[in-house]
Amino acid sequence: MILDRRQVASWILYDFANSSYSAVIAAVVFPVYYVQVVVGNEGGRGDLWWGRAISLSMALVALSSPFLGGIADFGGWKKRFLFLYTALSVAAIAALSSLQEGMALPGFALIVLANLGMEGGLVFYNSFLPRIAPPSHQGRVSAWGYGVGYLGSILSLLLALPLVRSGQFASTWLMVACFFALFSLPAFFYLPPDEAGSPSLLAVAVGGAKQVWKSLREMTKGEEIRRFLLSYLLYEDGVNTVIVFSSVFAATTLGFSATGLVYLYLTVQLFALLGAFALARPTDLWGAKKVVILSLLLWTVAVSSAFLVRTQAQFWSLSGLAGLGLGTIQAASRALFARLVPPGKEAEYFGVYSLVGKSSAILGPLLFGILSSSFGSQRPAILAVAAFFLSGMLVLLPMREAPWPAKEGGEK
Repeated sequence: MILDRRQVASWILYDFANSSYSAVIAAVVFPVYYVQVVVGNEGGRGDLWWGRAISLSMALVALSSPFLGGIADFGGWKKRFLFLYTALSVAAIAALSSLQEGMALPGFALIVLANLGMEGGLVFYNSFLPRIAPPSHQGRVSAWGYGVGYLGSILSLLLALPLVRSGQFASTWLMVACFFALFSLPAFFYLPPDEAGSPSLLAVAVGGAKQVWKSLREMTKGEEIRRFLLSYLLYEDGVNTVIVFSSVFAATTLGFSATGLVYLYLTVQLFALLGAFALARPTDLWGAKKVVILSLLLWTVAVSSAFLVRTQAQFWSLSGLAGLGLGTIQAASRALFARLVPPGKEAEYFGVYSLVGKSSAILGPLLFGILSSSFGSQRPAILAVAAFFLSGMLVLLPMREAPWPAKEGGEK
């Protein structure tokens, strides 16, 4: 297998496209706008609504992705599913421009749809990795995707900054929708096409369901893969919770302005970009497990320190550390899991990988919202997030890492 540069570039560019949603909608600007303006955060009410919206959307993705992934794999429909989920997310993001103060329920529904489209689409996006890169290059291509994705986050935030400063929030959401739609187009032109002559929908549904069930049964028999998936479930819950609530914590507890949040997130994304590219090759040399554990140590220290933070300056000092952890853990986790996948079963196993990843986004945000609402403070919720990272690391430590496959292939 050789690398087709157009396919790899279009795959990476899709990560660049959807990062506009991750940065502006999921992490920095819209959470604060929804929590403080649309809902109001007296007594943590906005936190509770936001936590419920993210948890519900992730639950829907977690429940549907293995079955739909099996259908896409069995029927050869990966590309059309990626398009449908992308279109759903873009449309819902654009509709956010209609929100006004007090529209908590419509905002809840739209963010559920937008997040469902974004996160659900990643199931099919990730499934293209084994089709466009040989095993010897998958770790690097994965890291390149995340690294360029952080560039997308930085650019979209820079575009959003003047709009946020002038209070044009509706225009901000429309900008994100256009950014996502425009830069995702190359993926639909250049990624490998769906298979022609697919069987009927009923046959595909039955075949896909059987395939998923078989994969789940196989995974329960492997000690190392069980250990990894449990660890991933725990620490990815922490990652998702930090992404969802970091800007809300900075604004509510530390008093960051909307503009300050953008600059803070830009700093995190810059360090994440550096971390993703700097550790792309060491992931192959040291082993992905060591890189994951290093990232979890960084996350545990950063989040635990955030509990003690009292000023904006102190929070700024943690942003670089958190960014380095963010820039390495996702790509290294995907590479580590790839070493546990039997040859010829990549799509099936990555469907379950997606199930675990999306399931991990249910408990953390919900728990953060409940603790924040119950205690009237976000600080107790932060300690719960640190516990996710620490417990995930402890579960992962005894795991034996499979060797990296022999080098093969080249570029085209």
